[in-house]
Amino acid sequence: MISYLWFLIAAIAEIAGCFTFWMWLRESRSGFWIIPGLLSLAIFAVALTRVDSSVAGRSYAAYGGVYILASLLWMIIVEKQKPDLWDFCGVALCIAGSMLIVLPSRT
Repeated sequence: MISYLWFLIAAIAEIAGCFTFWMWLRESRSGFWIIPGLLSLAIFAVALTRVDSSVAGRSYAAYGGVYILASLLWMIIVEKQKPDLWDFCGVALCIAGSMLIVLPSRT
């Protein structure tokens, strides 16, 4: 379950980093927005390396479900938008898939 903590840290850092670029390019904010964005994206990359997996691709695949959940939480908390039933169903499927990738022990 420690992997999911690292996934959560990675997701928050990635979304925050990408959001700064969104604000700069889509919302015409100052180019200085990308400075914290780049730092945030570096934190994202480091956090993903901390996941307990011997295969990078498996970590990235499992991370996808957590990223989708974190994106909807970002939408709720930061953008003040309400997800619909299909958003919640999609997140549930993605988290289930993520758990199937991460939780089984492999030898």
